[in-house]
Amino acid sequence: MDITQVLLAAQSPDANLRTVAEGNLTQFQEQNLPNFLLSLSIELSNDEKPPESRRLAGIILKNSLDAKDSAKKELLTQQWVSVDPSIKLKIKESLLVTLGSSVHDARHTSSQVIAKVASIEIPRREWQDLIAKLLENMTSPGASAPLKQATLEALGYVCEEISPQDLEQDQVNAVLTAVVQGMNQAELSPEVRLAAVKALYNALDFAESNFANEMERNYIMKVVCETAMSKEVEIRQAAFECLVAIASTYYSHLDPYMQTIFDLTANAVKGDEEPVALQAVEFWSAICDEEIALQDEYEGSEDGNSTVHFRFIEKALPLLVPMLLETLLKQEEDQDQDDNVWNISMSGGTCLGLISRTVGDAVVPLVMPFVEANITKPDWHCREAATFAFGSILEGPSVEKLAPLVQAGLDFLLNTMNDANSQVKDTTAWTLGRVFELLHSPAGANPIINNSNLPRIMSVLLESSKDAPNVAEKVCGAIYFLAQGYEDAESMSSVLTPYLPNIIAALLSAADRADSTHSRLRASAYEALNEIVRVSNIPETSGIIGQLLQEIMRRLNLTFDLHILSSGDKEKQSDLQALLCGVLQVIIQKLSSTDAKSIVSQTADQLMMLFLRVFACHNSTVHEEAMLAIGALAYATGPDFVKYMPNFFTYLEAGLQNYEEYQVCSISVGVVGDICRALEDKILPFCDRIMTVLLKDLSSSMLNRSVKPPIFSCFGDIALAIGENFEKYLPYAMPMLQGAAELLGTLDQSDDDMVDYGNQLRRGIFEAYSGILQGIKGPKAQLMIPYATHLLQFTEAVFKDRSRDDSVTKAAVAVLGDLADTLGQSSKDLFKTHLFHVEFLRECQAQQLDDEVRETAQWAQGMINQAVVS
Repeated sequence: MDITQVLLAAQSPDANLRTVAEGNLTQFQEQNLPNFLLSLSIELSNDEKPPESRRLAGIILKNSLDAKDSAKKELLTQQWVSVDPSIKLKIKESLLVTLGSSVHDARHTSSQVIAKVASIEIPRREWQDLIAKLLENMTSPGASAPLKQATLEALGYVCEEISPQDLEQDQVNAVLTAVVQGMNQAELSPEVRLAAVKALYNALDFAESNFANEMERNYIMKVVCETAMSKEVEIRQAAFECLVAIASTYYSHLDPYMQTIFDLTANAVKGDEEPVALQAVEFWSAICDEEIALQDEYEGSEDGNSTVHFRFIEKALPLLVPMLLETLLKQEEDQDQDDNVWNISMSGGTCLGLISRTVGDAVVPLVMPFVEANITKPDWHCREAATFAFGSILEGPSVEKLAPLVQAGLDFLLNTMNDANSQVKDTTAWTLGRVFELLHSPAGANPIINNSNLPRIMSVLLESSKDAPNVAEKVCGAIYFLAQGYEDAESMSSVLTPYLPNIIAALLSAADRADSTHSRLRASAYEALNEIVRVSNIPETSGIIGQLLQEIMRRLNLTFDLHILSSGDKEKQSDLQALLCGVLQVIIQKLSSTDAKSIVSQTADQLMMLFLRVFACHNSTVHEEAMLAIGALAYATGPDFVKYMPNFFTYLEAGLQNYEEYQVCSISVGVVGDICRALEDKILPFCDRIMTVLLKDLSSSMLNRSVKPPIFSCFGDIALAIGENFEKYLPYAMPMLQGAAELLGTLDQSDDDMVDYGNQLRRGIFEAYSGILQGIKGPKAQLMIPYATHLLQFTEAVFKDRSRDDSVTKAAVAVLGDLADTLGQSSKDLFKTHLFHVEFLRECQAQQLDDEVRETAQWAQGMINQAVVS
């Protein structure tokens, strides 16, 4: 096969030629992978071949080594590992040769492929001479600028692909030396210097011991700071990106360099090109992130000096805040129309927000003079910047400091919603949203909203919900946060009742706006509607919410008649159905938690018919929302839900088997729990199929691990519902629980995500045991005796593990009580043999744990005492 011709044909405008060529490539790959990869690497390295065939050869080669999907990636890794070593050697040599190609694309692709091979081989302690070979390119006397540039690019990509522990320290030192030399001004080619700075960025994680050494650190920082003043914009930008990364990674080493860095960033923000100025602001945002994290850590610890906290932001505050306020005046026209816009004014406002979270009250006197000086100026840039500055400092300072300013300025903000300029209105609506989100606390000492200003606030918000879509979207956000303030003070939400019909009408009409090309307005309107329903005072509003239920059902029904001509139309239909199902879920939950339950039971048949029609449209986002709404309906209708099971069960089963969209699977598992609580033993006819699917889910390596803890909890729900009928599932469920308990011992405790997952898994296992013990309690209780020892050993291991959280502690204590309660005197010897429970329960009752843990421990102690004494 002439690989060049096939690669060219695979890019032909003629579809027939393309199909044949793609078939030939696939066949070659499947029948002889080693030679296929070798042919591609030779094609890529040959400067006499056409650029098009070389480009495609490089892309296929890269995609044969790496994939986004982890299972596919593992398969490709294994395929590469099993290629004959002599062929692999030829491929790697060919790639290294390509770094010296005269064609830029070939060099660039080759550096990427080298990194993909390195990501497989270096962790396996193979290709150990790669770094040395790359460094030879940097030091050999005749090395061309293009070769050095491609080599530095390869070094950077390799560092991005592998972990610091994969390289020896002397290799790291050599890489850093080569990279820093490549950045030096003496190097003539800007391309080489740019590649060197980017490589340093990727190598910073490897430089921990170099940053710990003062002399080496001084040298690296000197070169980075000098490079930040290069004459090429791209190189300056890349050098500032390095400073941002250094701020995040090596904060504790920064003190001696901060004056230099302040001067560099101040000059960049005042006068440099925007890409450089953005990174200069980003440096200070990164410092804020570090100091906020240090304060959070310090807040909980006795010893305030346990970590290095330099308070850089506090020290720089008097110069830093004025510099950022200036950036707010550099808005672009119409930036409010584009959600993805990121410019120096947005960046400056974001940094100001982080500063106010870092230093709190101290920021207020530095910002308020700017707000007062600019808020009434004729130039809209000044008015918008003043409002943006005010909105940015609302999180961080104390309520005592901010409340008087907000109370004085609220009327002014409401008036500004009539400003002639759309961008000013957009930012004002955002600021009002922030005021309600952060400072509106009806039950607090300084309520922002009171009976005298609420009518004005409502009238402005309802009027402005008709404004331009981007303004209306922020107004919906403000209504959302205004309502949310009453979540913890529901008795006070009666103040909203008189406005409810108008709010609902305004939000529904905002959601329907034909002029809204961006879907964010629709989503914001429905989210605000959900919040209004959640906080409404049902005795006063059940009639209005009942009417809303009918209206949302009508709207959902209309979605089935939409003309679907393209995938875009299908997506719009799905998004709308998901939003409407979300509203229905909230309404059902709200009505069923009160005396107004009858409203739901009267419409349950229609609701269920709508949800089943939504399922028939097949789309995962809709599936999730409709599934959640059905869970709420099951709770509302109780045992009557059984009549819907025959039609619904097919979809529930499909949801439980949906490994691809694991969130759908997870939600479906939760809905099984809801249905168990609603139907109790009426769920029995469906249990065989449910348990079969759940057991299969647990055994599957394809299913995302986050779904497995809820499945265990679900075993408990099923056992509680069907009681002693769970006996037939014990031989299948119990080994699964024991296997999961053993797996916990192998999790990596140094990985925070794994510790979280371990806690979820423990809680799931305990909830399963509790449900099964309570379900089987009675004549068949003895069935649990064979499993009791393992359960106590597992509970003891969890008791000794200090990484458990409160929810796990509570579930573990509950299981001890359930065991004693179910087995009664049969558990006497077990508790006498496993005495850890004495210390565990004493600790839970004595400690300052939350009340629920303490109460559960007291109950469990009582149960164990009864069992042991009897």
